[in-house]
Amino acid sequence: MSLGKFYLTTAIPYISHVPHLGNVYDPVFADAIARYKRLRGYDVYLLTGTDEHGLKIQKQAEALGITPQAHADHIVGEVKRIWDLMGVSYDQFIRTTDPAHQRRVQKIFKQLYEQGDIYKGSYEGLYCLPCETFYTETQVSDGGGVCPTCGAKLDKASEEAYFFRLSKYADRLMAHIEANPDFVVPESRKNEMISNFLKPGLQDLCVSRTSFSWGIPVDFDPGHVVYVWIDALTNYITALGFEADGPSGPLHGTYWPADLHIIGKDILRFHVIYWPIILMALGQPLPRQVFGHPWLLFGAEKMSKSTGNTAYADALAAEFGVDAVRYYLLREMSYTSDSSFTREQFIQRLNADLANDLGNLLSRTVAMIDKYFGGLLPEARRGEPLDAQVLALADQVVGAYNDYMDRLQASAALTELWKLVGRANKYIDETLPWALGRDPAQTPRLAAVLGTLRDVLRRLAPCLAPIMPDAAEKLLAQIGPEGGPVSRGPALFPRVGDKKTEDRGQKTEGTPEAADAKAVAPSVAADGLIGIDEFAKVELRAALVLSCEAVPKSDKLLRLTVDAGEAEPRQVVSGIARWYAPEGLVGRTVLLVKNLKPVKLRGVDSRGMILCAENDPEDVRVIFAPDGVKPGAVVR
Repeated sequence: MSLGKFYLTTAIPYISHVPHLGNVYDPVFADAIARYKRLRGYDVYLLTGTDEHGLKIQKQAEALGITPQAHADHIVGEVKRIWDLMGVSYDQFIRTTDPAHQRRVQKIFKQLYEQGDIYKGSYEGLYCLPCETFYTETQVSDGGGVCPTCGAKLDKASEEAYFFRLSKYADRLMAHIEANPDFVVPESRKNEMISNFLKPGLQDLCVSRTSFSWGIPVDFDPGHVVYVWIDALTNYITALGFEADGPSGPLHGTYWPADLHIIGKDILRFHVIYWPIILMALGQPLPRQVFGHPWLLFGAEKMSKSTGNTAYADALAAEFGVDAVRYYLLREMSYTSDSSFTREQFIQRLNADLANDLGNLLSRTVAMIDKYFGGLLPEARRGEPLDAQVLALADQVVGAYNDYMDRLQASAALTELWKLVGRANKYIDETLPWALGRDPAQTPRLAAVLGTLRDVLRRLAPCLAPIMPDAAEKLLAQIGPEGGPVSRGPALFPRVGDKKTEDRGQKTEGTPEAADAKAVAPSVAADGLIGIDEFAKVELRAALVLSCEAVPKSDKLLRLTVDAGEAEPRQVVSGIARWYAPEGLVGRTVLLVKNLKPVKLRGVDSRGMILCAENDPEDVRVIFAPDGVKPGAVVR
């Protein structure tokens, strides 16, 4: 049964450039909310699109020697390609050059004019071409003649124009905001709108231009084109078939008012002040909520194609996968504060959260069910209180996840999910399923442990689906249907190194496949020095000691079973028996040379080497990792 309709929209990006990574956050976030609401049972309608008119587009087209429409068609094609690549599940993609939109905008403009909300005058002030925004002298009095938003030089402009009477509706808008505390979120953004714009008083808004022709003509006054505020903002209702002079289409009756407008903080004023007032003048209900999200910065700077401070979602997706990019955007972007992107941070997040935490949890669970039970868990299981505690935490985490997603806090929702991922990985270390697997009497207990792990993964899957839809589907395919067999597959998120670093011959980490293909031992130059590329062949990992015992007939060797973040533990033999009792090593995290060629020591297989420090031949000490270092963590 449907929980009702949920209509949400993205901002429609201006097509002066191909969208960069910061621009892509908006539709990816909107898509995550749309997918989440659909899973919860809502009748969701997601609208996105493009803003295509204005002087900047006209000038770009002239410089290219093509028509503005041809230029728009090219950029819009790129926008749609990127949106589709990133899995944005929109129900409609509107273009402000669509004939139906243009016709409806002309009717809206005419109605507002005929009822006296729009009047003809002349404009003289400062104009920012990149932002296509007018400013008064008072708005930039301390700005040195530059745009307060983008920093571009402002030009004086004077032309005949039509104006919208914003001041007529200011008190009504303030009353609405006060009566609906969640109309604008976060709270800090609402306070900014009230303090900076509403309380100082609203000036009437220029809504037509005569200095360029690339726009929707004002049909009753040739020479004027409708300016962006009425052209672009009204897309949210024209897409639903709103008609100012007659019955509107069925979509409008079903979905308006919007439940959520998702927009960047830089255009919040237009959506919190201009847009609601236009709706009031049209006699239309106001949207229920406007969310002004923060920016994604490039390092410490705002993303900008003109300055080169940018990254592109399609390039990252081609290298690391779409779901990795979606996860990074939704995990890194906070609810209120700007976040930053660097390639190093991206790779670190991918390796730590997706490859190590989630990927290893899935691969170890499926591999052990396959190894010990042929892929199908038996009905006979012996549970213990620890199992119930883990599943109780799963219920708590899913509830917290839903609460955060309802409040548009995707990053906090994912933080909750990873509490469960981390707890499940710890549960593996606590229950030692590989040890249980060596004792036939423990088979029911082993089945209960692996069943608990699979239950955790099954509860995670629908929460991951709005964030990483493809990965969630693959996860479900590997754990199999309820009561059915598992199906081992490739790594959900293979661990990666920094490609740029690799290209410079300074590889600091790599995949096991790469390590297997090359000799581990560095080649030493005549002066005894090795290059960083040679050293980087050695793979060092943190490894948790699960068990330890003396090697028979040896007073020097200990046999350790360690968890290095792989599907199964590995065995390592180390000559440290003179300095350490076996029980003193269990539970400690050591540093492991992972890709050392396997050897037999006293007939015992050893896959790796434990790092130690030798003060002198009689004083050898194991190097332990600090608290908090997880099994499998890369040692650089």
